[in-house]
Amino acid sequence: MEIRRALPQDFRELLHCLKMRSKYAVLLVFVVGLVIIEKENNFISRVSDKLKQSPQALAEANGTETSPAPAENGSLASLRELDAAFSQLRSHLHNITLQLEGDGDPGPRRHVLLMATTRTGSSFVGEFFNQQGSIFYLFEPLWHIERTVTFEPGGANAVGSALVYRDVLKQLLLCDLYILESFILPAPEGHLTPFMFRRGSSRSLCEEPVCTPNAKKVFEKYHCKNRRCGPLNITLAAEACRRKQHVALKTVRIRQLEFLQPLVEDPRLDVRIIQLVRDPRAVLASRMVAFSGKYETWKKWASEGEAPLHEEEVQRLRGNCESIRLSAELGLRRPGWLRGRYMLVRYEDVARAPLQKAEEMYRFAGLPLTHQVEEWIGKNTQAPRDGSGVYSTRKNSSEQFEKWRFSIPFKLAQVVQDACAPAMRLFGYKLASSPAALANRSFSLLEEAQPSWVT
Repeated sequence: MEIRRALPQDFRELLHCLKMRSKYAVLLVFVVGLVIIEKENNFISRVSDKLKQSPQALAEANGTETSPAPAENGSLASLRELDAAFSQLRSHLHNITLQLEGDGDPGPRRHVLLMATTRTGSSFVGEFFNQQGSIFYLFEPLWHIERTVTFEPGGANAVGSALVYRDVLKQLLLCDLYILESFILPAPEGHLTPFMFRRGSSRSLCEEPVCTPNAKKVFEKYHCKNRRCGPLNITLAAEACRRKQHVALKTVRIRQLEFLQPLVEDPRLDVRIIQLVRDPRAVLASRMVAFSGKYETWKKWASEGEAPLHEEEVQRLRGNCESIRLSAELGLRRPGWLRGRYMLVRYEDVARAPLQKAEEMYRFAGLPLTHQVEEWIGKNTQAPRDGSGVYSTRKNSSEQFEKWRFSIPFKLAQVVQDACAPAMRLFGYKLASSPAALANRSFSLLEEAQPSWVT
């Protein structure tokens, strides 16, 4: 009997315990529900405030023009405004993500100079730095100086041009973008210009807040690629440069490495110089396509053999190769002021292994290689065979770097080999002894890169 009485008592206690726990569970769910509802109310309140803004204010924020809507379309207009508000929010979040991506261990502020000549793949390699969210990247800003200031080749004028380029370059690396206002034509008004050369090739000049609302009736010669922006506000661009953790700049207008010593030794800068070179035979073949008008004599001589190839043309080619070689030899000698600050890179090595070379360049510069850069390299080195334009940065890189071998006549290749033999030996480019050797893919024209090319 005692056992029978005890069992119901135990069950009653168990049921009582379960009921108490259920009450607490319900209370907990109720509290959590209140918190969620409160957050939703705050969100709805913020969206409501956004919708209460005037159409003009929303238009200004999104760079669009307003137009009066009928009263019966009020709901549709509200939905459009809501969508615009969310789009703007997504844009802000995307920019913040890009900046935070490389902020895990940003380290000291670096200043990277990509030094090259035309048609060496510098636009493609420059994108390795343009795609990193914490780097303020400028594409060929010295173009404005070359266009404005006239320098005769050789002698004192060549030295003068190098000094001007160097001094402007120093100010740009220090984020003093106002220096360009003396060279941009037409001259900027109120620090605004629609004529910044190839603005769309610099992500930093096309992001908020540098990308201001598009201005109607203002023609912008070099506009951003993926969005419409107003004229470049140089003040906003300079502020954005100072906010970014690092600065990188690409130029094909500086060839004398020795003139950069004062810039490298400036205590305000921490410069890393990457000199990009390419087989001069490939460079000539590319220039004859991209700058067709300037190479008419070469083309006629190659195809007809009638028009003589002027010695002046050959001397200019030899001079270009020699200036590149002398700069590289200086860098590879490792003088004290360049030690740890100079890297020689061949375009062919980048084309064969772009991600590996990007990692090496970032390691040399002391910068973090982000997933965004890796993703861009993956997407832009596997382009369709017929999808690469003359100025495109999207290449099937493993196939592109030797295409010139099948387009350049052998006698043109011979001229280049004779004029540029010292530079070709230094950079590991083999000479072709016959037309068959030039067109034979199984015969490599490239020696292995030297570890000493990173100093």
